[in-house]
Amino acid sequence: MTALGFLYPGHYAEDDYPRMEQLLGSDIRTDVVHTDDVEEAHLREALRKGVLPETAERPESGVPRRLAAGVEELRLAGAEAVVWACTSGSFAHGWEGAHEQVRALALAAGMPASCTSFAFVHAVREIGVRRVAVAATYPDTVAELFAGFLRAGGVEVVSVHGVGASPDEVSTWGAAQVLALAREGDHDDAHAVLLPDTALHTVACLTELEKGLIKPVLTANQVTMWEGLRLVDRRVNAPALGSLFTKEPIVQV
Repeated sequence: MTALGFLYPGHYAEDDYPRMEQLLGSDIRTDVVHTDDVEEAHLREALRKGVLPETAERPESGVPRRLAAGVEELRLAGAEAVVWACTSGSFAHGWEGAHEQVRALALAAGMPASCTSFAFVHAVREIGVRRVAVAATYPDTVAELFAGFLRAGGVEVVSVHGVGASPDEVSTWGAAQVLALAREGDHDDAHAVLLPDTALHTVACLTELEKGLIKPVLTANQVTMWEGLRLVDRRVNAPALGSLFTKEPIVQV
C-alpha cells in the first residue's frame, strides 16, 4: 500500500483526489487535509490587483504554522510523502522561494515534500514536450507569474491566457467550461496545455480535454497526484488520468 498526503487550501475541488484514488487502483491511498484558506485568499486578492504580497518576499512564511496540524495528521495517517496542493500559493514566492517553501514543509513533515507548481515543471519533463501554453483561471498578471515560474524551470511558454475568475466560481465549472478554457488558451505552437488551478475540477474530463485538443493537457490536481507518486518512486499506468499517467506521451516531439 502506498499512502500519499495532500495539504489542500479551503474547499473547492478536493473531491478530485478520491476520484483519482479510485482510478489509480486499490494499493494507493490518498489522504487530503484541508488547511485554512484565509492566507491563500489574501494572496489571491493581492495577486489579482497585480501586487505581490509581503509573504512573497519572505519565503519562510510560505509554509505557515497553520500547516503544522495538517502535517501531523498526515504523518499519523501513515503518509509517505506530502504535496502542498496549491499552485498560486507556491509560484507567487518565485522559484527560489518555492524551493524554500518545500524544504520547510519536508522538514516539518519528516517526509519527502513538493508543491503543485513544481509538479507542473516535473510533469512537463515527464511527457517530453518542449513548448506549452498556459490556460489559467487567474487574471493575466497572475497567469504571467505562473509562466515565469515555468520558464525558471526550463519550460518554454509560448502563450498565456487568463480569465480572472475566482476559486468559488471555477469550482462550479463543468466539463464544457473547462474544455472552453483549454481551447481558449491553446496555441498552435504548444505541444501541451497547462491548467494551473487546484480549485478547478478536471479529473472527470481529462480524456475529453486531450481528445478535444489533440495534445496532452496537464491540470493542477492531476499533476499534484502524479507528483506525490513521483516522490515515492511509483509509476502508475492510468489512461483515464490523461497522457501523464500512460507509459508513452500521446505526442512525440
